[in-house]
Amino acid sequence: MSLTTRKTRAQPAAAPAAPAPAVPDGRRARRHDRDGRPVSAGELVLRYLLLVAVLALTIGPFLWQLSTSLKGPAEDIYSSPPSFLPDDPTLHNYERVADTIPVWDYALNSLKVAAASVVTNCAGAALAGYALARLRFAGRRTASLVFVLAMLVPVESIIIAQFTTMRDLGLNNTLVGVVLPGAVGALNVLLMRNAFLSVPHEVEEAAYVDGANVWQRFVYIALPSVKGTLAVVAIFAFMGAWDDFLWPLIVLSDPSKFTLTIGLNYLHGTFANDQRLVAAGTIIAVAPLIVLFACLQRYFFRGVGEGAVKG
Repeated sequence: MSLTTRKTRAQPAAAPAAPAPAVPDGRRARRHDRDGRPVSAGELVLRYLLLVAVLALTIGPFLWQLSTSLKGPAEDIYSSPPSFLPDDPTLHNYERVADTIPVWDYALNSLKVAAASVVTNCAGAALAGYALARLRFAGRRTASLVFVLAMLVPVESIIIAQFTTMRDLGLNNTLVGVVLPGAVGALNVLLMRNAFLSVPHEVEEAAYVDGANVWQRFVYIALPSVKGTLAVVAIFAFMGAWDDFLWPLIVLSDPSKFTLTIGLNYLHGTFANDQRLVAAGTIIAVAPLIVLFACLQRYFFRGVGEGAVKG
């Protein structure tokens, strides 16, 4: 046997080549949902059609009002088929709103009421929610049940009692009287309670061992952990106070203290045929809500799930 043959036999056999990694099929990957369940093409198309329909129902009226508010007096807003984009966009309708009613004074009054409602709801709901979630006291379960039952009571059934209470306190025809009945909402208290329940007990127990009292645990540990839910409470409180119409209409009688919703009601009644003016007033009322949500949306979507699962 030759030397070359011996060297060839002495060499170990080469290991089989590793199989090439499978390339995922892009089309299949797109037809699976987050849970890995296969989704057919028809179901995928149906989902997108439903999303587009919901988008049209929610955003469509706002876009139509915006388009109407930008149309000049020479354009026909009742044309068939309707024209969505204005031919000659103008801001003259917004100037006419300010000339017709003191819209900026009304907006300032609404801003005062909404800001006070945000502060009182965030502070009161956070304190009440933490007490219901963490503190041990007699009647804690009963207090939680009372907040749940308060959500079932229609506002119209207690509005007369609220009015007589404000009258006895001397708060009729004041912005304080507008804020006080909605200073702490039952829904906001329950949201904060569920958010605090989702915070692990071990974190607060460690702080308790280190000597932290109840206020320190609330301010430095529990409250920073539920910032998302606080943002949700702030958005709900601002929207509820800004859009409220019935209660300010009842408790206020001085036109200089009217909120924006009441002022726009005068705009509807006096210039009901001029839809351009009404649309401009509507956009002025909706714009602050859009700005607020745009600023707090990342906290809002995070806060929706903070109290969803009890820890």
